[in-house]
Amino acid sequence: MSIQKNGGKNRGIDVTDREIIKLLQRDGRIPNTQIAKDLGISEATVRTRLNRLIEEEYIQIVAVSNPLKLGFETVGYIKIDVDIKKIDHVARELEKLNPICFIVLATGESDIYTEFVCQSTDELNDLIFNKIYKIDGVIRTHTSMILKYVKRRYDWGTALDET
Repeated sequence: MSIQKNGGKNRGIDVTDREIIKLLQRDGRIPNTQIAKDLGISEATVRTRLNRLIEEEYIQIVAVSNPLKLGFETVGYIKIDVDIKKIDHVARELEKLNPICFIVLATGESDIYTEFVCQSTDELNDLIFNKIYKIDGVIRTHTSMILKYVKRRYDWGTALDET
């Protein structure tokens, strides 16, 4: 199944897929049998659809942890300004850096936004000055540290409801 865009709406998944996603966003540990019961479909259908949604990267099923509570002392964001002709190269190189867990190409103040999780400020220093700045095309970085998570939620729905 391919992703088709039409006026900003994704046509690659249907109502049942969206309902499965919504249930998982509320409780990622919900059994397939419960999803099937709630939606009035077979467990085999749920399993098949879930496998496809995962394979086609519509969803990931993971435990979202709080890195600050797990002992990571240095967590935050790095905005990166790049030579726009080298943005794809920079993004591919950033993917290789283990402390970086989230990368997006964006409009606005910077070209690339990343999230990092480091054990210490020494590890962050190494990440920025010995790794990121050595990537051809990186011009400047802007780092912000997370002091405390006030709100983190992942139940924002699918935003794909048809009108």
